Amino acid sequence: MMVRALALMGALVCFALPLRAEVQIQEVTSPGGIKAWLVENHDIAFTALNIRFKGGTSLDEAGKRGAVNLMTALIEEGAGDLDSQAFAAARDGMAAEFGFSSDSDGVSISARFLTDTSAQATDLLHLALTKPRFDPEAIERVRGQVLQNIASNAKDPNAIASDLLSHAAFGDHPYGSSGDGTADSVQALTRDDLLAAYHGALARDRIYVAAAGDISAADLGKMLDKILGDLPATGAAQPADVALTAKGAVITQSFPGPQSAISFYQGGIKFEDPDYFAATILNEILGGNGFSSRLMDQVREKRGLTYGIDTSLAAYDHGAILAGSVATSNDKAAEAMQVIRDVWADVAKNGVTQKELDDTKTYLTGSYPLRFDGNARIASILVGMQMLGLPVTYPATRNAKVQAVTLADVNRVAASLLTPDKLTFVVVGDAKGVASSN
Repeated sequence: MMVRALALMGALVCFALPLRAEVQIQEVTSPGGIKAWLVENHDIAFTALNIRFKGGTSLDEAGKRGAVNLMTALIEEGAGDLDSQAFAAARDGMAAEFGFSSDSDGVSISARFLTDTSAQATDLLHLALTKPRFDPEAIERVRGQVLQNIASNAKDPNAIASDLLSHAAFGDHPYGSSGDGTADSVQALTRDDLLAAYHGALARDRIYVAAAGDISAADLGKMLDKILGDLPATGAAQPADVALTAKGAVITQSFPGPQSAISFYQGGIKFEDPDYFAATILNEILGGNGFSSRLMDQVREKRGLTYGIDTSLAAYDHGAILAGSVATSNDKAAEAMQVIRDVWADVAKNGVTQKELDDTKTYLTGSYPLRFDGNARIASILVGMQMLGLPVTYPATRNAKVQAVTLADVNRVAASLLTPDKLTFVVVGDAKGVASSN
């Protein structure tokens, strides 16, 4: 859960749309009241649609961990009078692509379809979202796939470390455990549990929508009413906010092998905080900006303790965290952890340099936009913008906000945000000289 969410937040926070005059975001409201954002592009006769339902695996009922994840994976396994194979044949016959996924804060639906077959694709997607079959055979087949993934993660030290970190940070809150569930919880899920998860997660009171491609605002409005208008008005209650726990502890779990997987974390910062841009720049300098980060320089370049180390800010809907990860040989784990602590303390006390700030601004305002392209990516990013509460003008103002951050801003945030005494480590392996303090 942690790795996936951190990657998502990185995409949402650091992106900037290509500064092209033709990229214009329209705010659309369907006749039925569904709001969406649209970027029209009639150069190619296809449209990308992205729908996100807020809540995700955090909506799992007590004792039903993994229900939303399994339910989401089953949506395309047959709907209405179409079984799994018939549904796949209908989708492929019109050269459409559908994607269904979930994470801790949402259920995501992606669709790509040709203009000529948009009506048929709309009908099929509507059928999938409103009349999923949850056939017994499909449930058992997909359940088996989920159980295989859980079993695989149980043998992966990085996945184990991520799960231990999540539990240490968020405890019994849904953020504190994998949305995949456990082998026992997934094995116990019934069809009725999946139906309850479906009704709780897919509702109109939590929809965010964006589209990009060969479609007008009027046609998009009609399409959204067709696809989403029959869903229930309200779904399950959203989970409560959670206060992150970071006590400066060391948590260890033995695992055979020559290396230890190390995850570390402390409290983060909410996206709506006025210092978030300064914190984003700080994170890039600390451990986010590839080979030029402080941690990469000190842990890899100067000491050769690892091939790579990184940090990320994640502002979830109900909590915030600053976390990182590194893998190193068992006999170097203690040294790597101490170097991380030292870097953390040094940046908190002494801040960063003007050159580091200038280089990071250049990276954030220059290189990332060059990698943003394509209707599907645009639709996904626009949904992320909406969920973060950003205005449609954000792409035009984002780089100016980055440039406005001063050295004093970053160093002030470093002094207040970075808490070396609360930096908590999770070590999975047979690390030498590392003892658990938990």
